[in-house]
This record gives sequence, structure tokens and C-alpha cells, in this order.
Amino acid sequence: MLDTMGDRRFQKSLNAGIGALVLLAILDQSVEDLYGYQIAKRLAEANGGESIFRDGTIYPVLRTLAAAGLLTSRIVPSYSGPPRRYYRITAPGRESLAQWRAAWGETFALVQHFLG
Repeated sequence: MLDTMGDRRFQKSLNAGIGALVLLAILDQSVEDLYGYQIAKRLAEANGGESIFRDGTIYPVLRTLAAAGLLTSRIVPSYSGPPRRYYRITAPGRESLAQWRAAWGETFALVQHFLG
């Protein structure tokens, strides 16, 4: 857990840069359409039960990715609450993911070079 204000700002900056990449990767790995809460749960599970992303921050990123044509979405009525918007990655989304994955690999290698 990050303790200082500087730590939290640094984590927030990292999250802003990798959020779209991670969301596309989650949807690429899923065999089914996912709604926001399911995506948030997968993020938390991957980090030992605690997400480094605030739940409310993933929804604007999902909407932006959908508006860019990288995801499709559909609304499904829910009997236990409000309707749910389900997301699926598109072919252009997979192409972007491949490019972003390569860029991430290069960035990660550079950072690791200096951090050891």
C-alpha cells in the first residue's frame, strides 16, 4: 500500500498510462463479454484482492475505448439492479493491444535496465 501523497500521485500517473492497456488485455483474454464490475473484480483478483485502480476510474476508460472502436458494448437489463453494459474487444482493439503490448515491453525493458 502506498503511504505518502507522492506515492499516491505516482501510482495515479502510472494507472492513467496503463489503464487502457490492461482493460484491453482483460477483455482480450475473456471468452465472454464482461461488464464493469466483473472487470474491476478481475483487476482486484490479479493484485491479491485489492485493485490499484479505483472502481469509478475504469468506466470512463471503457467508454473512451468503445468510442474509439476498440470495444463494442451492449446494454442488458438486470433483474437485481440497473441495466449492465457489457464490453467485448473488437478486431481493431486487438490490433491496438498488440501494438501497445510491444510499446509496453520496450518501456518495461528500459525501466528495468535502470532500476535493476
